[in-house]
Amino acid sequence: MAIRIIVAKPGLDGHDRGAKVVARALRDAGCEVIYTGLHQTPSQIVAAAIQEDAQAIGLSIHSGAHMTLFPKVVDLLADEGASDIVVFGGGIVPDADIPLLKEQGVAEIFTPGTPMKTITDWVLDTIPESARA
Repeated sequence: MAIRIIVAKPGLDGHDRGAKVVARALRDAGCEVIYTGLHQTPSQIVAAAIQEDAQAIGLSIHSGAHMTLFPKVVDLLADEGASDIVVFGGGIVPDADIPLLKEQGVAEIFTPGTPMKTITDWVLDTIPESARA
């Protein structure tokens, strides 16, 4: 069965080219991808993930608000009893922030220049077969 993934752009960030490239790569790798579009709140992203019965959320950010928005998505998933949804992210995230985000529940961060195969392989290896839709 296909992995269902929400790809989202949280906050005021208006640059979505990378998110669309990753969404297409995930789709080409056999995932079912739902792209929520620009300017999504953490609440909207979590609601979409729950409504779509997603196994993962991929967040993309360039605005510098990753230390606020990414953990907020993780916290809201926990509040909804949906902590089994894997959260990963990418975009402009300083190397020093990556371990802090992982401590807060973000499973992985992919920075600019990461090969698409690295991202798709990680997703396919991370989402357990039993969790797939």
